[in-house]
Amino acid sequence: MAEIEVAAVDELPPGSMRLVPAGDRVVGVYNCAGSLYAIEDRCSHDDGPLCEGDWEPDLCVVVCPRHGSRFDLETGIPMTLPAFAPVRTFPVSVRDGMIVVEVEE
Repeated sequence: MAEIEVAAVDELPPGSMRLVPAGDRVVGVYNCAGSLYAIEDRCSHDDGPLCEGDWEPDLCVVVCPRHGSRFDLETGIPMTLPAFAPVRTFPVSVRDGMIVVEVEE
């Protein structure tokens, strides 16, 4: 398990997100009303970039920019078609004031 330092907690306030490289993938890290979530930047519908789309901070949902599928940030489960398979999510923690994502290598 690789640990990726994302940013200091105060650099990712509620309602913001950040894309971070994590080995051979990219992960979107979101602050949804103070809860931190990390999801792979890959739509399960067509492998396109997921985290470049809009997101709904009040609902903790990311919206694929290509076809509009909505994904729950906590679980990665799609909420609307055309996607039907979940997207990988990763554990997020705060250590010594830094946001850290755990990503399988």
